[in-house]
Amino acid sequence: MARKANTNGAAGAENTGRLKQIAQTYKMTRRVDSKVGLVVAGVGIVVFGVLLAIGFAIGHPIYAGILGFVLAFLAMAIVFGRRAERAAFGQMEGQPGAAAAVLDNVGRGWTTTPAVAMNRSQDVVHRAVGKAGIVLVGEGNPNRLRGLLAAEKKRMARTVADAPVHDIIVGDGEGEVPLKKLRTTLLKLPRVLPGAQVTAVNDRLRALGDLMSNMPVPKGPMPKGMRMPKGGKGR
Repeated sequence: MARKANTNGAAGAENTGRLKQIAQTYKMTRRVDSKVGLVVAGVGIVVFGVLLAIGFAIGHPIYAGILGFVLAFLAMAIVFGRRAERAAFGQMEGQPGAAAAVLDNVGRGWTTTPAVAMNRSQDVVHRAVGKAGIVLVGEGNPNRLRGLLAAEKKRMARTVADAPVHDIIVGDGEGEVPLKKLRTTLLKLPRVLPGAQVTAVNDRLRALGDLMSNMPVPKGPMPKGMRMPKGGKGR
């Protein structure tokens, strides 16, 4: 009996947490997309109304109404999810580290290392490793990033020459990938490496180090006014 009560309590807490998360997502989305409530409600009403009308037409309004309710809820969830995602990307776009946040949520099979290279102008390169190989993602000024990406590819070629390397610049210009399409772009890359080789590549890159692990950071609070050291990558 006690175990059942604990299970019910855990399920109730989980449902409450999920509802709070949905509410927070709605509030965040509404700050960017003020019409999200009306649009989602409108989609639900239209879907339910159409199915109910069909039910009356064929003589089964109850069954059609139940089906309409389920499909309306599903349609509302899909529309809300897409608008929430668009709002989230809208808030992230242009913010430092936005690309790294997207890479962290690409999905299973990908390992992300943020800020493997950076220059004094705060242009930054992140690295993702998966079955598609190594993907270097730059955010910042495209002209400066091209040199930064080329230097990072050259540095890695000495250690992981057997893995394909892709480079992406996040932005809205020609030849660049918008932030909202970054995840899709990575997932569309051809998978050419077996799982064992992905692990081996990650191990070699980990041994190579990255910007944060190679930078001499003093213990204790970060000193005020600390600047990047001179040099293309801050190393």
